[in-house]
Amino acid sequence: MQKPIPYGKQSITKDDIAAVVETLQSDYLTQGPKIEEFENAFATYIGVKYAVAVANGTAALHLSAMANDVLPGQKIITTPITFSASANCIRYCGADVDFVDIDPLTYTIDLNQVEDKLKKDKKIKGIVPVDFAGQPVNLEELHSIANKYGAWILEDACHAPGGYFTDSKGEKQKCGNGVFASQAIFSFHPVKHIACGEGGMITTNEEAIYKRLLRLRTHGLTRNPEEMKENHGGWYMELIELGYNYRLPDILASLGISQLKKADAGLQRRREIAATYDKGLQDTTVVTPFYQQGHAFHLYVIQAEKRKELYDYLKTKNIFTQVHYIPVHLMPYYKQMGFKKGDFPNAEKYYEKCLSLPMYPTLTDEEQRYVIECIKKLNK
Repeated sequence: MQKPIPYGKQSITKDDIAAVVETLQSDYLTQGPKIEEFENAFATYIGVKYAVAVANGTAALHLSAMANDVLPGQKIITTPITFSASANCIRYCGADVDFVDIDPLTYTIDLNQVEDKLKKDKKIKGIVPVDFAGQPVNLEELHSIANKYGAWILEDACHAPGGYFTDSKGEKQKCGNGVFASQAIFSFHPVKHIACGEGGMITTNEEAIYKRLLRLRTHGLTRNPEEMKENHGGWYMELIELGYNYRLPDILASLGISQLKKADAGLQRRREIAATYDKGLQDTTVVTPFYQQGHAFHLYVIQAEKRKELYDYLKTKNIFTQVHYIPVHLMPYYKQMGFKKGDFPNAEKYYEKCLSLPMYPTLTDEEQRYVIECIKKLNK
């Protein structure tokens, strides 16, 4: 019997375990030196000035929305093909969410439709593009559009650490580097490129935003004398604004530091797996994904005419695929706001056939051949 093959899986090595044990034996389990070490290492990897570690990717989205002064009465747009947190973070701040349909080729937000929406609705103050499955959004083009209408950009790069697009000057722009967006966010959930169990990171090149994020992740408190109105002594702190306890423990940061050292090798392996799927599935009826150089391959998403039949069949073979994602506007919470089926036809058409195949660095060649053979049996 084939052992279970999940769609995503973390890889924890002896080095990872040793790094966590070292922290467990240290003086700090949280709010210690490993946080800044992880932040600095991640900022270097992405090529950005500042990085702020937080409890998870959703916390990163929430704090980033706050740092962009999202308020009731405003409207923020995002893609319907994403995890709901990309939209929920706007609702946390009391603002309204609207969606822009996807490009049917890349599955990312359609930049032409973004401009159309910005032209028509002056309430839109920001855009949350998603580097879906690891496909980077061309933020240079989006930035040019957003600038015309005074909108900020918060890049959801949870699927794309190490990914990049090539700009108009022929230069690689790494996801999250802050050149075209005010902030970017990342997740360290176990199925992501870098696994901490839970955890997230916000990157930015803007010092004012960086300093505010540091406060917001710790209740809105500061000990910085330059920010305080009074100073009673070394113990003193002041609550500057209402924040949250969104800190990341040193235990998880130490795991993140160790995982980061293997990020490039893991990304290379993901690209090799994608190339094998491309070749192995070329004579089947499933449609393999379009992707450009710089794709980070968090997911490998096919389109299958009989998606439910294939999903169920693979499950009987101990292959556990997944669907990414149910369009957010069709979730009951957002439907009660007036969104309905037919609003974003490209996203809805994509959802009807999409299926994410196993994709993670420790997927063996033998396991991948088995997945491909099973798909061929139903899709010749």
